[in-house]
Amino acid sequence: MQLENGWLVNARRVPSPHHDCRPEDETPSLLVVHNISLPPGEFGGPWIDALFTGKIDPTAHPFFADIAHLRVSAHCLIRRDGEIVQYVPFDRRAWHAGVSSWRGRERCNDFSVGIELEGTDTLPYTDAQYQALVAVTRTLIEHYPSIADNITGHSDIAPARKTDPGPAFDWARFCAMLTASSDKERT
Repeated sequence: MQLENGWLVNARRVPSPHHDCRPEDETPSLLVVHNISLPPGEFGGPWIDALFTGKIDPTAHPFFADIAHLRVSAHCLIRRDGEIVQYVPFDRRAWHAGVSSWRGRERCNDFSVGIELEGTDTLPYTDAQYQALVAVTRTLIEHYPSIADNITGHSDIAPARKTDPGPAFDWARFCAMLTASSDKERT
């Protein structure tokens, strides 16, 4: 995978207006894994793109009336089939973490990359999603090495508010795949 001006070259681009500059001299040093499904528990469709671009129709589903006003985004979404959608370049601050703290630092959006997995806390993620997440993570670590030691879930940076990526996310599997792909690159 390659990066060009903060964008993954092979990802589908859906630029979000919901981002801004990182604080001066701040580069990504944390990866936050999230999950999302819209409507809740349903996969596919245009709704995640619509939410992250500020174009969700509040009348299309009863749940959307409660979220249509939100100005949120993530850097990337990994769909169930492994497709990677990028909304915000990695050198910009996406609005994914909200009120958050990691290892004593507040405002995680300032120094993190947010990757959404299309899913729920309780349904297993797909093989294609793990493979895509590992590929994106390896690319991020190449460009922002401090991320290697700072990968966590939304639930860990906002434990009173968030539960994602939930117990369905297999951290041991992800870490093993990440380590295996790293080992392969060194040989």
